[in-house]
Formats: sequence, structure tokens, C-alpha cells
Amino acid sequence: MTSTAVPLTTRKDWSSDQEVRWCPGCGDYSILAALQMMMPDLGVRRDSTVFISGIGCAARFPYYMNTYGMHSIHGRAPAIATGLATTRPDLDVWVICGDGDALSIGGNHLIHALRRNVKLNILMFNNQIYGLTKGQYSPTSEEGKVTKSTPFGSIDHPFNPISLAIGAEATFVARTHDMDRVHMQEMFTRAHEHDGSSFVEVYQNCNVFNDGAFSGITAKDNRSSMLISLHHGEPIRFGAESERGVVQRSNGHLEIVNVADVGEDALLVHDEHADDPGLAFALSRLSSGVHEPTPVGIFRDVQRTEYGQEMTAQVLAEQASKGQGDLAKLFRSAATWTVG
Repeated sequence: MTSTAVPLTTRKDWSSDQEVRWCPGCGDYSILAALQMMMPDLGVRRDSTVFISGIGCAARFPYYMNTYGMHSIHGRAPAIATGLATTRPDLDVWVICGDGDALSIGGNHLIHALRRNVKLNILMFNNQIYGLTKGQYSPTSEEGKVTKSTPFGSIDHPFNPISLAIGAEATFVARTHDMDRVHMQEMFTRAHEHDGSSFVEVYQNCNVFNDGAFSGITAKDNRSSMLISLHHGEPIRFGAESERGVVQRSNGHLEIVNVADVGEDALLVHDEHADDPGLAFALSRLSSGVHEPTPVGIFRDVQRTEYGQEMTAQVLAEQASKGQGDLAKLFRSAATWTVG
């Protein structure tokens, strides 16, 4: 469907009549606003757009978008969305999940949706805590995290969601944060344009149970020195005066340096389209936590055949070779036997 056939809409058209019920000050509000303001520019119809979520604070999202949607089961949103996306390729399917929802009980569903390259836009809100159930540690909580479920401090090593997605060979992987609406909209738009599975991690503040978890890098005064913005085809530089940069050593290890010490020609040039995921993975490991300079932007954007297209081609080929199927014959085919 071309954009000329799509009615003009505004943010109000994409906003439902439901009262938004998150804690005052929650980062989810800014993510919701970014999406509602962005949707009119995508050239898509509300009746061809679906938001599917699991369980958690982020999972309220479908109620607030004036589209089709489903509040599904904890961790299972990618699986349910896979069924919808593969049978209805005409739809734009968004998956909204949290770090606990997507990476604990839903971990397998997430990685298999990504490796299959199902056409889904997966947005994972990462607040490093279980907010809906009142403050237990999550799969992204840092070691030593004291919560109601870890009173002596967490001994779990946390997931790095970007590394996990790249390890599953997702074809589009990005990171943004809830304090920068323009950057969020840029990442969400690029994710929507991608033909295949897209995964966007959103650093999102939970001001009740994990307030300020990302302020060391996302606070306004810290961004220039702590956020490493990735731009395809450009040397990786950051800092108030772009005085710092990233180089790749002969052993493949990435290192943050002062540009004046090495020269701009020594800096690593970002290639988001590199087919080998090694460099994107190395960038995802550049920081070991949210108190060190941390990359944001698009880590990987490569092309691979989309799962639904492959499945449809198989079905059409089978129909062309054998004609209309016989359901009764299918039921009685292969390994069947009579008892009694």
C-alpha cells in the first residue's frame, strides 16, 4: 500500500480513549508520546497496524494506541506476533515488551523470532527491574542489586540485550533511551523500514523502583561524554568536542581513546551493514555497564530473506504442484494406526 492511499492522521488519531495508567514520571510516557507522534509520518493505516504485548508495565501499550492490539501472555508476545505476521503479511506488527518479560520467561521466544527474521518491530523497554510486581531484580539488573527478591544482592550475571540479539543474528539491532524523543523516533522509524525482524532496546527509567538507573549516561549533562552515537560510514567519535573516539586493535578488541593521541584516521568507521556480526557484537561489549561510555544508535542493519515470505513461497509452490489440499487425507497420512 502506497503512502498516497493512506489518510492523513495526527497524533490524536493514534491515541486511544483509554486513560494512561503508568506511575507519574515513568519513562513509558515519553516512549508512548514518541510513537504516537511518529506514526502519522510512516504512511501506514491504523487498521493495518497491530501492537502485541506480553505482561508488565510496558505491556499496557496496546490499550493506548488507537489500532488493533492484543495484551497477551508473559514472555509470549513474539510467538503470538510471529503467527500473525506470517499469516497476515499486509499488517505492520509491533511487539512491546519489557526486560523481564522478554528475557526471562520469554527469552526463547525472542531469540527464535530474531533468528527466523520474522517481520516484527520489537521494542524492548529496559528499566533493569520488575516494575509491575513491585521491584524484584530482572535479567538485566546489575550484579549486587538489592531488591525484594535479592535482599543480599543479586549474584546473577545480567544479560546484555544488544549482545543477545546480535548473537541470535538479528538483522536489525538498535539502542535508544527515553530522554531523547528525536533519537527514539529515528530508531523506531528505521526499525519499521527494515524488512525483517527489528530489535530496539530502549533504556527506560522506572522512577519508583529503580530511579536514575541510566542517569549516569542519559542525564543531559552527561550525554556528550557518556553516549557514543553510532552513524553509518562515519568515524566513531564522542565527547563535547568530539575529542574521544573508538579504535580497533590488531586483536579485534575495541578501545576508547583520545583522538589527539591516535589521529582521526585511526578511528573505527562504523559499518552497520557489515554482514559478519562480529563488529556489531564488539560494539555491544564496549561498555560493561551503564556507568561507562555506552553506544547508542544502530548496531546492525543487514538484509536476509524474511521468514513469512519464505513460508508463503513454500505453500504456494506446494499448491501449484499438487493442487487444493485434502484435509481428511492429511489427517490420515504418515504414522497412523488402528487400536483395538
